[in-house]
Amino acid sequence: MQLEAIAAVYADWGIGKDGTQSLVIPADRKRFRTLTGGAAIIVGRKTLADFPGGKPLPGRTNIVLTSRAVEIEGAIVVHSVRAALEAAEAFPKVFVVGGESVYREFLDYCTKLHLTRIDARPESDKFFPNLEELPGWTLTQKTPEHTHNGVNYDFREYTPNV
Repeated sequence: MQLEAIAAVYADWGIGKDGTQSLVIPADRKRFRTLTGGAAIIVGRKTLADFPGGKPLPGRTNIVLTSRAVEIEGAIVVHSVRAALEAAEAFPKVFVVGGESVYREFLDYCTKLHLTRIDARPESDKFFPNLEELPGWTLTQKTPEHTHNGVNYDFREYTPNV
């Protein structure tokens, strides 16, 4: 299994407020669909609630990490990091897609991070780990800057230091 993470982060490493992304870049959504399509994803229950209709994403196996005793139609529900990793073993490629606590819990297991870096600072109450201050990760790829509605962004890949 290859475990990777994907996120859109703001200039202050924020990823959202009140359970949703504050600023959406259409090219980021398209990149997310392209990279995760056909793969398995690991997602927290609160992030799942922000998906369209609050339902698992189609075209992917959704592994939902929650402490609650719930059943979610169309998803594999797990209650620990270990259980999520065990469920993920059945798939060749798996993406961690959030939220904040899920990113933090799985970061050490990831072999690559795909980030859309958005040059804006909307108010956020959830954050991705700041890779510029976190030892162990190297920026290995960065696209030229793009602009959407006056907001600059780029796509980045990070890999763990070996």
